[in-house]
Amino acid sequence: MATIEHSLLHPSMTDKEILAGLEIAKRNKVATACVKPYSISAARDILDGSGVSICAVVGFPHGSSTTVIKVLEAEDAVKTGAREIDMVVNVGKVLGGDWEYVTNEIRAVNDTVLKHGAILKVIFENGFLQDEHVAHLCKICTALTVAFIKTSTGFAFVKQPDGSYVSEGATVPRLRLMKANIGPTVQIKAAGGIRTLDEVMGAISLGVTRIGTSATADILEEAIRRGINTPPGFALVSPLDPLG
Repeated sequence: MATIEHSLLHPSMTDKEILAGLEIAKRNKVATACVKPYSISAARDILDGSGVSICAVVGFPHGSSTTVIKVLEAEDAVKTGAREIDMVVNVGKVLGGDWEYVTNEIRAVNDTVLKHGAILKVIFENGFLQDEHVAHLCKICTALTVAFIKTSTGFAFVKQPDGSYVSEGATVPRLRLMKANIGPTVQIKAAGGIRTLDEVMGAISLGVTRIGTSATADILEEAIRRGINTPPGFALVSPLDPLG
């Protein structure tokens, strides 16, 4: 089973760059090409018959759209051709402890996506959250039978004590925390800062089944150089030691 989701989400990407990225996804038979909503049609044209699915983002990257808009965006995406939806939670509502709002929003989007034969991944944006928020979100997503939970968008910059801003993505402690708090039907997608083969294999060793990265080609080339068994789509085996 394919593991890598080739990310084509940077806001500066031109149509030409997106088309080139879709060809990379097709050539390497990854699990999905993860695209912005306006790129779904182009992805459908290029990936048709390739076995590579289309993943589209919703409420991306800040999760601040209303529930109604997230539902409409998700419905439009699946009707256009996306088979997987990555939706960002309302981070402010999570931090404020408004769990009823958070639960109702995830339920509404998940129900809509499932109705159209697609699946939902819920992006937590872990860099903004404390452990208790992550654990509670895991339990909500398990209760709602969401297909995947996801670490981050890769575009959230968290203020550090020295005043600088750092994007915090997939980390070992949070991946372990997520794994410990989900039910057996929920899978984990690690995304944010995963750019090397060791990082991919480390995440897999922690129970991750999907990896979101824009460094797909570099990771595959590294695997080939090192003689690591990589079936089509980066269904990587023989995990190395965990990340970090």
